[in-house]
Amino acid sequence: MSQTSTNEVFRKIATATITTILLKKGLRNVWLRGPMPMEDGMERIVGRAFTLRFVPAREDLATPESWSSPNSTRGAIEAMPDGCIAVVDAMSVDDAGIFGDILCARMVKKGVAALVTDGVVRDLAGVRGTGLPVWCAGVAAPPSVAGLTFVGWQEPIACGGVAVFPDDLIVADDDGAVVIPAALVDEVRDACVEQEELEAWIMTEVDRGVALPGLYPPNAETRERYEKSRGR
Repeated sequence: MSQTSTNEVFRKIATATITTILLKKGLRNVWLRGPMPMEDGMERIVGRAFTLRFVPAREDLATPESWSSPNSTRGAIEAMPDGCIAVVDAMSVDDAGIFGDILCARMVKKGVAALVTDGVVRDLAGVRGTGLPVWCAGVAAPPSVAGLTFVGWQEPIACGGVAVFPDDLIVADDDGAVVIPAALVDEVRDACVEQEELEAWIMTEVDRGVALPGLYPPNAETRERYEKSRGR
């Protein structure tokens, strides 16, 4: 299945389902702590991770002049491919906004699908005006250099306490953001589709008044009834 088709499938799958499937595969730490949708009612977003990393501010490096360096958030944005999700390790710092309206506007022009960070943004009204979907930990007026030093992009990061590698798949919705390791994307996609179909059937059983023990999770008898309902 193509990447485009895979993304379309994941746009219909809740992050809650994805975490359940990853848990069954032994991956417990996949939900990013901190990033939540900046707006209510945002559509589910899917895309490959383009990673950026900050470290604590060091006074000789974290200066307004650093914004003009080739190794800056500005340089990173120019390297972002169409359709990616910018995933930013801001160390959960909540008093220094990593991106504002101008940077977000440029990301929109670059075709970036969304911004996901365990940090905060600034220029809230302006960021909203760009239309860029943002999952973040809040808002702060001071710029990034007030508390952070930008060090690079497209390397492994720890965003919200979760390891994220470049090109991992990110799915973000009302419950937050989840990372799917790149090597597991196809396997997880197929398992998620099956899980969602099973849970939809279970909901019909709940509506009929069926008790939960043996239904959810399904025992062998329930699984057999489900398979028969599917014509298998």
